[in-house]
Amino acid sequence: MFSKVLVANRGEIAVRIIRSLKELGIKSVAIYSTADRESLHVQLADEAVCVGTARPQDSYLNMQNILAAAVGTGAQAIHPGFGFLSENSRFVEMCEACGLTFIGPRSETIDLMGNKANARIQMQKSGVPVIPGSEGFIADANEASEIAQRVGYPILLKAAAGGGGKGIRKVNNPEELTNAFEEARREAQSAFGDNRMYLEKIMENVKHIEVQVFRDQAGHVVYFPERDCSLQRSKQKVIEESPCQLITAAQRQKLGEISVRAANAIDYLNTGTIEFLMDQDHNFYFMEMNTRIQVEHTVTEMVTGVDLVKAQVKVAYGEDLPFTQDDIKLLGSSIECRINAEDPANNFAPSVGKVDYLYTPVGNLGMRIDTDLYAGVKISPFYDSMIAKVIALGEDRHEAIEKVKRLLNEMVILGIKTNQEFHLGLLEDPAFLESTVTTDYLEKTFLPSWRRREKDATI
Repeated sequence: MFSKVLVANRGEIAVRIIRSLKELGIKSVAIYSTADRESLHVQLADEAVCVGTARPQDSYLNMQNILAAAVGTGAQAIHPGFGFLSENSRFVEMCEACGLTFIGPRSETIDLMGNKANARIQMQKSGVPVIPGSEGFIADANEASEIAQRVGYPILLKAAAGGGGKGIRKVNNPEELTNAFEEARREAQSAFGDNRMYLEKIMENVKHIEVQVFRDQAGHVVYFPERDCSLQRSKQKVIEESPCQLITAAQRQKLGEISVRAANAIDYLNTGTIEFLMDQDHNFYFMEMNTRIQVEHTVTEMVTGVDLVKAQVKVAYGEDLPFTQDDIKLLGSSIECRINAEDPANNFAPSVGKVDYLYTPVGNLGMRIDTDLYAGVKISPFYDSMIAKVIALGEDRHEAIEKVKRLLNEMVILGIKTNQEFHLGLLEDPAFLESTVTTDYLEKTFLPSWRRREKDATI
């Protein structure tokens, strides 16, 4: 087993990885920017190395400095967490060149699945259902128009090498298509140096369902119970849960088998998540694959009792999966709320400053708070606003909801604004309680009524 692993990340995910490394008896190396000098992950690691100034480009995205820190401290492997360099194939290649194990998939897999059009083509070849649209890259606006007429408007034009919302255009009718196509292609060329485009029909009134898969070097593969991530704002997940209350055991098995087929088709290594859209008839359509651990991996851990990070490390070392498909059983229902340093009443504006006081509740089975907060820590404006994850496991969904509500009500964070009260409103929303929310529900239905209530409350 590895004796030392460098964690190429920050925040709660770095803390979470370091804790699992400690439990495995592996020494950890933290990296940090000058803005994160006093962060919790720095204090918990066995060693810590400053890799640059506050800007991510100068520190957490500085591949040369991170690799120098790994080699200089004698680390044998790098765990990337999520975000930053976790899906950067060039970084994986550089790790290999330095004799370091990247705890994740191979560089060619990241390349394949990172190019959304190539991933779509690969899934089509493997018999995995995909969102209706183009079968490959689109040559020009005329071809896009022909496909759009066939699948029906509205459609999304998407850059093959897309990310961060670049090179994407929603098109509602034929009159908008030509200009939108050229704009998206120019933006894609500027952002990625790749102007290839593809097209997908916009699926409306759908749920966002995802399946975590795990595959080792010997080809053993398992799937985990699905997660429902339909509550989203600005394409960002807000609340995640497992399992989806609307999916039957037979549908769960079918979805898992599809996901296993996809993982085998690309000779996947380590863990990743295959994301689907589910329509009202419970048809599943491949959307994309995230080739890393995800924020919401916690609910999967809660409902199965599996430490996914520990399994990642073991598989990266070359060991077989420490579990089989028969070992993966649903132990209840789990819900996660992402706690952000933001002001929902002020259009979710980021909140920065010092945490003057912190109380994180404990007690009772099936409760977990993942965070890097402590009293006195400063919230920086340079990074993602997520500061904690509140997770609960219940015998059923009702109990999980009540547990999460208790945690949110008891948790105290003073000095900055958070979205705790916003989450409490969501958890009591009738559509959420009935599990009928779709991907556009939060923004189209919940937010307008919530804002009216908030406005009335201040009058």
